Order: sequence, then structure tokens, then C-alpha cells
Amino acid sequence: MKIVLVFFVLFVLASSCLNAQKLTADDAVGMAMKNNYGILFSRAAADIDKANNTAGNAGMLPGIGITGSDNYSINNVSQDLSSGVNVSSNNATSNILNAGIALDWTAFDGGKMFVTKKKLAEIETLGELRFKDDVMQTLFDVIIAYFNIVKQKQQLASYDEVINYNNERVKILKASFNAGLSPKTDLLQAQIDLNVNLELAIGQQTLIISVKRILNQLMGREADAPFDVEDSIPLNYKPDINELNKKLFISNPQVLSSQKEVEIARLGVKEVNALRFPEINISAGYNFLNSSNSAGSVTSNRTYGPLIGGTITIPIYQAGNINRQVRVAKLQLQSTGYTLESAKLEVNTQLQNALTEFENQQKMLAIEKENAALVKENLDISMYRLRLGQTTSLEVHQAQESYEASHTRLINFEYITKVAETKLKQLLGAL
Repeated sequence: MKIVLVFFVLFVLASSCLNAQKLTADDAVGMAMKNNYGILFSRAAADIDKANNTAGNAGMLPGIGITGSDNYSINNVSQDLSSGVNVSSNNATSNILNAGIALDWTAFDGGKMFVTKKKLAEIETLGELRFKDDVMQTLFDVIIAYFNIVKQKQQLASYDEVINYNNERVKILKASFNAGLSPKTDLLQAQIDLNVNLELAIGQQTLIISVKRILNQLMGREADAPFDVEDSIPLNYKPDINELNKKLFISNPQVLSSQKEVEIARLGVKEVNALRFPEINISAGYNFLNSSNSAGSVTSNRTYGPLIGGTITIPIYQAGNINRQVRVAKLQLQSTGYTLESAKLEVNTQLQNALTEFENQQKMLAIEKENAALVKENLDISMYRLRLGQTTSLEVHQAQESYEASHTRLINFEYITKVAETKLKQLLGAL
């Protein structure tokens, strides 16, 4: 009854998979590119850097503004003029209307504005490189999560196959025990092995549900959105080691980002050095002033017309602040240089490790494929001999364990090879 219940649960779960949408790895990548919140956040950050890259933000363009004011007041006035005339008025009114348009423009600042504009362009490029790096990391996570599901699905299929062998073993030993040809202990051990594998199958199905939720999260979907995956892990990648080593530093987003940070820091030094030069500002505008006063010697006044002017500021002594800023900027440049060399060392180490992992896993995979065929043949022979009563239950148990262990190793070798392949592609920004 317990076995029937377990198979019913597995059948329901399998049926739900059959009715679910089947996704390929490319489908999962496409969904993540559209919906993954990490990618969307990184895209927004890059767009902010792009929006900041303007001539106005660099200080190259003038500022134009219109101003206006109107002040109306009621006052009690008492004035003694030098001419001896006394002016006295209660509730005297006055109105002052002032309006104008003004232009302020920094015409020269030692070239700082041009350096700043170039720096903003480099920051925009850095934003795109960081976005690509974030995308590569997310796609790596998606691909690995996808093939982890495939791996777990293959493991479940392996458990199901072992369960079939277990069922047959129990039937054979039950018939043998009833005929008085084998002890009950053999039958009990077979039933124990069957129950253990049934438990493993249920646990494996639970694990599949869990890893599917991880992929759904990466694709920006609800945790339990149904889908199914492919049944196998494709392994047709043949890396060119010389080509990988040649392209690493010119393709890796992390290295390119660090190189761009060095360029930005170098421009930062030039930007601070420009503070040593004079700054010339030009202003121009047009003003209108109209005032009226019901009491006083001048009852009405109106002035209007254009104006133009300029200022020059020459830095002579600023308590050493410019020298300090230049020194700090040079230290920042030095620091970004260290970061670049560290990034090169790190990604090269990752590349060599991934290559070693890929090559070794391929070798072990080839051996295990041959081994898988051998253990299956051994198990089939053991089951045949068990039917004929020519072997012991222990021998079949050992053959079954070898078969199960070989399948698990084979599945793991395929998955780890895929991880190493994906890592190589990520390092070159080619996912």
C-alpha cells in the first residue's frame, strides 16, 4: 500500500511537469534578460550615467534666467529736505517693479570643463561595462540554475530506474522465499532497499521543486510558476586555449571596467590640475526697473536697458588645497592601477582553473560513461542469475549500489563540465 501511495505521488508530480511549459536554456536566458530585477536595476544605473553625460553638466554651456519682482507698500512719510521743505504724508503708497533676463557663462576655467565632459563620457562607458558584467553574472547564474534542474531531473530518473530493479528483486525473492529456496532475510533486505530508494525519489522530487523556484526567481517569475526543462545536458563546447588566453584581457567585462576606472582617475588628475588656472566668467542681460512713490521728491522712476560684464578669478593662495586635491587624485589613480592588475590576476586565475576543471571533468566523464555501461551489464547479469537462483541477494545489492553510484557520478561529471564551460564563456563576456 505504501509503495502504491509513493508511486501515486510521483505520478501526480510527473503529470504536472508534463502539462507545464518546457523551457530551453535559451528561453530561460531570454526571460531573465527581460524580467530579472538585478539586470533591470543595473540597466537603470547605466542609464543614469548616460543621462549625466551632457555638455551642460560639464559646465560648458551658459545659464540663462529670468527674474522679476514687484513690491507694493503703504507708509506714513515725514521728510525734512535740505532745501528746507518738509514733506509729510499719511498712507503714502510706493510700488517698485523690477524685471530682467540674465546670462552667466564660464568662458574659461583652465580647460576643466572639457576634461569633465570627457570624464562623463568615460563614466557612461564604465556604466555600460558594469551593466554587461552584471548581465554576464546573472546569465551565468541562470544557466547554472537551469542545468542544475536538469541534473536533479536526471538523478530522479536514475532513482526511478533503480526502483524498477528493486521491485523486480522483491518479486523474485518473495517467490523464492515462498518456495523455501531463500531465507526471509534476503526478502527483507530487498524490501528495505526498495523503501530507501522510494524515499530518495520523493526527496529528489522535493529538491527539484526547490531548485525550480530558484530559477523562477532569476527569471523574475512567481516562485511556483510551472515549467519543465530538457532531459539532457548538451556538451559540445571545444575551447581554444590560445584564443581564450589571447582574448581574456580585451573581452572580460571586469578587466575592461577596471581599465576604464584608470582612465577616469587619470582625467580626475587633469581636472584638479585645471584649478590652478584663472577662471573667466561673462555675464550679460537686460533689466527693467519702474518705481512710483506718492510722496517724496521723486514720484516716478523708470530705467531699462542691456548690461554686460565679466569677472576674472586668479587663484593665488588657497591654503594648499589644490596641491592636496592633486595629491589625492594621483593616489586614487595609483589605487585604480592596483585594482586593474588585481582584476587581471583574478580573472586569469579563474580562466586557468576553469580550463583545468573542464579538461579533467571531460576525462572523468569519458571514463564514467564506459563504467556506466559496465555496471549496468553487471546488474543485468546479477538480476538474471538471481532469477535462476545462481547468486545471492547480497551480490545483487552490491551490483545495484554500484549502478546507482556510477549514474550519480556520471550526472555530476556532466553538470560540473557544463559549469566549467559556462564559466569560460562568462570570463570572455560571451554568454
